[in-house]
Amino acid sequence: MSPAVQLLETTGSALREALATQDWSAIGALDLQCRQAVDEAMVETGRDETELRQRMQELVDLYRELVLVCQSEQQRLAKELVQLNQSQQGAKVYQLFV
Repeated sequence: MSPAVQLLETTGSALREALATQDWSAIGALDLQCRQAVDEAMVETGRDETELRQRMQELVDLYRELVLVCQSEQQRLAKELVQLNQSQQGAKVYQLFV
């Protein structure tokens, strides 16, 4: 396995683990590393095209999953913010009558 493909596999695995634990700061750092690993793999000479294609497809699948999880988390946080805003509005109304 070429060094660039191995780096793709390693960073992809770390990204999957960070996603499983929803470690958003690690995901941000690993996203950058994955992008750099892809860039390196694309310019590497003597690479195994089949293996590279397989690793790239795994990354595409992982990123698809990551986008879905991020969208779900965004919706959850939006609901929390709406509830918080409603609670604050209710508290302000209550303070008017106290």
